Amino acid sequence: MTRRKKKILNNVLIKGIADKGKAVGRAPEGQVVFVENVVPGDVVDVLVLRKKKGVMQGTPLEFIEYSKDRIEPFCSHFDVCGGCKWQNLAYEVQLQHKETVVRDAIQRIAKVEVDDFQPILGSEATQYYRNKLEYSFSNKRWLTPEELNTDVSNKQDVLGFHRAGAFDKILDIDHCYLQGEPSNKLRNKAREIAHAQDLSFYDAREHAGFMRNMIIRKTEMGQLMLIVVFGANDMEKVKAFLDAMLEIFPEITSLHYCINNKVNDFILDLDIPNYFGPEYVEEKLGDVVFRIGPKSFFQTNTNQAVRLFDVVADFVGLSGNENVYDLYTGIGSIALYLAANCKQVVGIEEVPAAIEDAKINQELNGITNAVFYAGEVRNVLSDDFAEKHGKPDVIITDPPRAGMHANVVEFLLKLEAPKIVYVSCNPGTQARDLYLLKQKYKVTKMRPVDMFPHTHHIENVALLELI
Repeated sequence: MTRRKKKILNNVLIKGIADKGKAVGRAPEGQVVFVENVVPGDVVDVLVLRKKKGVMQGTPLEFIEYSKDRIEPFCSHFDVCGGCKWQNLAYEVQLQHKETVVRDAIQRIAKVEVDDFQPILGSEATQYYRNKLEYSFSNKRWLTPEELNTDVSNKQDVLGFHRAGAFDKILDIDHCYLQGEPSNKLRNKAREIAHAQDLSFYDAREHAGFMRNMIIRKTEMGQLMLIVVFGANDMEKVKAFLDAMLEIFPEITSLHYCINNKVNDFILDLDIPNYFGPEYVEEKLGDVVFRIGPKSFFQTNTNQAVRLFDVVADFVGLSGNENVYDLYTGIGSIALYLAANCKQVVGIEEVPAAIEDAKINQELNGITNAVFYAGEVRNVLSDDFAEKHGKPDVIITDPPRAGMHANVVEFLLKLEAPKIVYVSCNPGTQARDLYLLKQKYKVTKMRPVDMFPHTHHIENVALLELI
């Protein structure tokens, strides 16, 4: 059998960022290729690894010229972690390329002109900006390329992050720049206590081991939640570990544990008992206080979430008399944030637990003009629903990455609300939906918002007005 000759593209200019931390480049002959481990401005020879549906994926073979926008990464784990993929690219340049991604999607897919395209809103904090992080225990450490084929063994008890493509190995983390202290101290001390108590670390292949995961939530109101996930129901060991953490970290305000003996790490379908303190921590967005439990979804960049919601509020332009529908409302974050400035807000969310959180936070804040429904938006949003709650003056929609279901788009066209504010974490699917909505709507304003510096993720807010 003859081997297929490997294809090499020479002098590829890397022009922009793409999905999942890859960059997009163009060879002098015009071929487009998606390349890993490069930044815009690099010129490289690319080894093409595969081609699927006409799209080439490759890896750099040799750097001909380095980009002038490269900077030195600040994290010692950058080369192997795979989390903050653009840490070696100046932040202002990251923002330029993220804005370009949005502009390209709108022009290429939506095929609409935006009257007022506002500059991307960057994050004021580019380090320690997350309020939630999840770590995994493992008895196997991810080895760096330099350590492979050496005497270094991967059989080590570690605590850190999963490396992409290696479900059974963990990158041992010393210092992470995503979450402020005491996050790093908590993680490193948890590893130390587990060793001191001779607790086994989880083996993902054998599905055995006592220490499995830990989740840290840290709020701007100074509250701290720790959730420790154990792989076996041994309450003597559970208690010993949790008591040791509480003794060293009196700043923990809410401590929970979970016993997970399933194959996967998903714990939202499991009981998460409260061990110490209140069952929640609290966070404030604008004038609204949110209680966040161990299973609650909440925006992971608190300060930037406020700025995102302010963009939504600016685009909506409420006067106090509007009837607002908030689709894919989650825990009602946007709905409750805007409630004081409208007549009524009605939220719909398919996750029942999120709606329960929304109702709790509604009551906590004394908000009486909000109503929440649990169910898929495409099923709940109907003629009967609109008749019951009245025709909306404004519709806010913040769907998951897949965008809105075609039936929802169709019903929005039928409802003909004067304004739609579309918040999206995926410019591609948002552009697809805007293309469908342009039958009756014009995109008058748009602003990208960067919630996650050094990653490819982008939020985008669009204002649509009925033609």
